[in-house]
Amino acid sequence: IATIYRGWKVSELPPNSQGIAALEMLGILEEFPLADWGFHSTRTLHTMIEAKKLAYADLLKYIGDPRFTRIPVQQLLAKENAARRARQIDPKTAACHVEPSQLSGVTAPSGSDTIYLTVVDGEGNIVSLIQSNYAGFGSGLVPKGAGFMLQNRGALFTLQPGQPNTIAGRKRPLHTIIPAFMQKGDVRIGFGIMGGWNQAQAHAQFVANVVDFGMTIQQALEAGRFTKATFEGCDVEIEASVPQQARDDLAALGHQLEVRPLRTPFFGYGQAVLFDRKTGVKFGASDPRHDGEAIPVPASFAGP
Repeated sequence: IATIYRGWKVSELPPNSQGIAALEMLGILEEFPLADWGFHSTRTLHTMIEAKKLAYADLLKYIGDPRFTRIPVQQLLAKENAARRARQIDPKTAACHVEPSQLSGVTAPSGSDTIYLTVVDGEGNIVSLIQSNYAGFGSGLVPKGAGFMLQNRGALFTLQPGQPNTIAGRKRPLHTIIPAFMQKGDVRIGFGIMGGWNQAQAHAQFVANVVDFGMTIQQALEAGRFTKATFEGCDVEIEASVPQQARDDLAALGHQLEVRPLRTPFFGYGQAVLFDRKTGVKFGASDPRHDGEAIPVPASFAGP
């Protein structure tokens, strides 16, 4: 699934993943002049945090396995819905509770062991790949003769009846892992940021860093982030690299901040590649918050 954000096509995995939350968050952010407000300004950070709450409220209410329930993807990603959600953001107060979108014709019915890699070849083809056992060694079950353990993402089902993500046989749970792409003109980017429910909100921040604030993919990964792991309340974790004045202003708006040390894996960690078809130049970037590396491979080692 995809959306257009200020002329960039941004693509994410469809439901049953959380990718739609990143796209909905970007749709809401497009209603605001982030570039004019500036990177790490109070208004930018406040708006991003509030957009996250709105997008994740819809994620929790509407997203599950599309083979079992109708998922209103187009309605959630519609520009009209983004505008409605944007109007619900109070510029002077943090919302500690938000309601999901009310969609016409639609009735209502977390882990850390993840790796991400992205590759661009000599012709500019890009692969964006993520894999996860969910928690620890997954289920601990090894298929006979296979040598690997099965994941345990069934833990992400809900036991509450009548929900899109209610547990059922042969059903896939709402899950967190989302490799992504973005493209405008001759420029293509493959990217992903690991870290459970952090991923969609981190994706939106990465895209805004590139599109609104003119960062390179390395700068966009390194830039200070916020994350909100919960679906309720005003609690927000924020990196120490965010200016003290902005943090003080956010607290005055009602955000309950927990400041975390600079560049810890708590905020997720990502990789990215970029290919500019016009120049033929390829770029790689790796997040310093965790292990990872951008590795150029000479053509002589890449095979024929």
